[in-house]
Amino acid sequence: MSDNRTKSVKSSDLELKDKVVHLNRVTKVTKGGRTFTFAATVVVGDGNGVVGHGLGKSKEVQEAIAKGIDDAKKNLVRVPVRQGTIPHVQEGRFAGAKVLLKPAAHGTGVIAGGSMRAVLESAGITDVLAKSKGSSNPQNVVKATIQALANLRDAAAVARERGVELDKVFNG
Repeated sequence: MSDNRTKSVKSSDLELKDKVVHLNRVTKVTKGGRTFTFAATVVVGDGNGVVGHGLGKSKEVQEAIAKGIDDAKKNLVRVPVRQGTIPHVQEGRFAGAKVLLKPAAHGTGVIAGGSMRAVLESAGITDVLAKSKGSSNPQNVVKATIQALANLRDAAAVARERGVELDKVFNG
């Protein structure tokens, strides 16, 4: 498992696009009536290998989304994207959510469910096969997907880690 902190990215020098993955309306019933609050799960990414997620809560939808975007900018990770796909098969899990990511040939597209699709597209991945197993809770699926992406390693990083040349990684 690689460490997420080594891949963290500063948001100030990036042009990030945001996507609202899930908006949840929460009702609190008191003797004075019902109080509605909103929780927004947001994914941000630059479409070039950087992605992050955040959660914002507020009494108004727009404010919840804005808080989610600010939170997402604090949790950015860099993902190795090679020719529009991921370098190898990777599994991720968070709480009850499990995800499986597989590299795909050029032209395949993003074969993934709702909240996984938002994360993968924000990261700039154009061809991937993905399967969500276990819990379908959007927050946990997003966190499991980002955890799987953060644990991806490209060939150059593996070669550096092992202290060998790049072509030795492929030829054993």
